[in-house]
Amino acid sequence: MTTDESTTPHPDLELDPKRWWALGVIALAQLMYVLDATVINIALPSAQRDLHISTANRQWVVTAYTLAFGGLLLLGGRIADFVGRKRIFVIGLIGFSVASALGGLAQNEAMLFAARALQGCFAALMAPASLSLLSVAFTETHERAKAFAVYGAIAGGGSAIGLILGGVLTQYTSWRWCLLINAPFGIVAVLLAEPFVTESKAHGDTRYDLPGAFTATAGLAALVYGFTAADQHGWVSATTLGFIAGAVVLLGLFLFIETRTKHPLLPMRILEDRNRAGSFLGSFMAGLGLFGMFLFLTYYLQETLHYSALKSGVAYLPFSAGIIFAAGLASKLLPKYGPRPLMGGGFFACAVGLAWLVTIGVHTSYWAHVLPAQVIMSMGLGFAFISLSSTALIGVGDHDAGVASAMVNTTQQIGGSLGTALLNTFAASATASYLTTHGGAAHAASAVQAAAFVSGYHRVFAISAVALLVASVASFALVRATKEDAASIEGAVPVG
Repeated sequence: MTTDESTTPHPDLELDPKRWWALGVIALAQLMYVLDATVINIALPSAQRDLHISTANRQWVVTAYTLAFGGLLLLGGRIADFVGRKRIFVIGLIGFSVASALGGLAQNEAMLFAARALQGCFAALMAPASLSLLSVAFTETHERAKAFAVYGAIAGGGSAIGLILGGVLTQYTSWRWCLLINAPFGIVAVLLAEPFVTESKAHGDTRYDLPGAFTATAGLAALVYGFTAADQHGWVSATTLGFIAGAVVLLGLFLFIETRTKHPLLPMRILEDRNRAGSFLGSFMAGLGLFGMFLFLTYYLQETLHYSALKSGVAYLPFSAGIIFAAGLASKLLPKYGPRPLMGGGFFACAVGLAWLVTIGVHTSYWAHVLPAQVIMSMGLGFAFISLSSTALIGVGDHDAGVASAMVNTTQQIGGSLGTALLNTFAASATASYLTTHGGAAHAASAVQAAAFVSGYHRVFAISAVALLVASVASFALVRATKEDAASIEGAVPVG
C-alpha cells in the first residue's frame, strides 16, 4: 500500500462527519476475517471427516487462504489506493462473503480449497483498504489513536470470539456454518458502507507490478505443493524436487523483477534496514511456527483428548487473553526499554512454550501441559508483536510506510503457509515411522495409533520451537532501534 498526502494526518483539514460510523463499518469487516482465522481451526477436524480430506491435504484449508492473502496483500494495497479505497473495500467485502458461502457449501475438498483461496484473494483487497480508509477518515491525532485502538482491539478480541463461535457452530449446527456465517455479516457491512464510508484515492502513477505479484504467489504455491508432495512421494522424488526447483526459479525471477521494474511490489530498499529486516524475519518465523502449532494442537485436543469443538474453543481462550494482556503491558514498556529486549525476549518465551508442548502425551493433563504452554507463548507473542509492528516502520520514508506496514502481515501469512505445509509433512512422517516400528499401521491398536499421532505432534512442536528461537536470535542480533526510535512511530498498526 502506498502512502501519500491523502493518507497523512492533517489536523487542520475538515473532519469527516461520518467518520465514527465509518469506523463501525470497517470494524465489522475486520471482525469478519479475524473471526475466520480462528473459526476454521476449530472446524477443521469436522470438515476433514465430512469431506474425506486426506491427512496430507488437510493443510490446504489453511494454506490456500494464507498463500493468497500473503501473496497478494501488497498488490491489494496498491489497487485500493489507485482504484478507490471504498470501491475496493466493498468489492473485497462482497467477494469474501461469496467465497465464504461457497466454502460452506463445499461438496468436496477441491471446492473447499478453492473457496479458501478466493477468501484470501478478497481479504488481500479488503484488509489494506480498511486501514487506508481509517487513515483518511481520522486526521486528528487523538481521534486517530482511538480509531486504531478499536481496530487493534477487534484483532485481539475477535480471535477469542471466533474460538467460541467456531465451537458453538461446529458442535450444535455444522462446521459449514463457520464459513456461511460470514455472508450475513458481509451483507450488512456492504449496505452500511455506501452511506457512511467516504471514497478516497491516491494520486500519481497508477501502474501495478503484476509480473511481481504473479511470480511471487506462483513461486510460493509451488513451494507449498512441493512440501505437500514430499509426504506422498518422498523428498527425493521427481515430483517433489520438480516443484521445489520451480519455486526457486519463480522466486528468483520475482527478486530479479523487483530490482529492475520502476514500480516494484516490494522495493528492495525496504529490506536494507537491519531493524526492518529483523522485524520481517521475526514475523516470518513466527508465522512458520505458530500457524502449524494451532492446527496440530487443535487435532490433539479433539482427536487425542476427545474434546468437543466447543470445549476446544474454550481451551484456547487463555491464549487470546494472554496476548491481549501482554500487548497492553508491552505498549507501556516499549517507550521505556525499546523494542529489542521485548522482541527477543518475547520470541524466546514463545520458543519455551512450544518446547513445553513436546511434553504432551496420550493421557496428559490439559492443566499441566497445554495451559502453561499457552500462557507462556501468548505472553511472549504479545510482547514480540507490539514491538515488531513498531520496529517495521522505524526510519521508513512516507512513500514506503504502507509497504513496510503491510510486510509485517505479508511475511507472517507467507511463513504460516510454508510452515503449515512443511510441518504437516513432518508430522505425517513421524506418525508413519512410529507405526512402522510398532507393528504397522494396518494392525496397530487404537492406543498405538493415538501414540503415533502424538509422536507427530511432538516433532511439529519441536520444529516450531526452533523457528521461534531463530526469531529470538534474529531480533537480538539485527534490531538496534532505541526507545526514542520506537516512540517516534507510536500507534503504528500493521496492515491486515
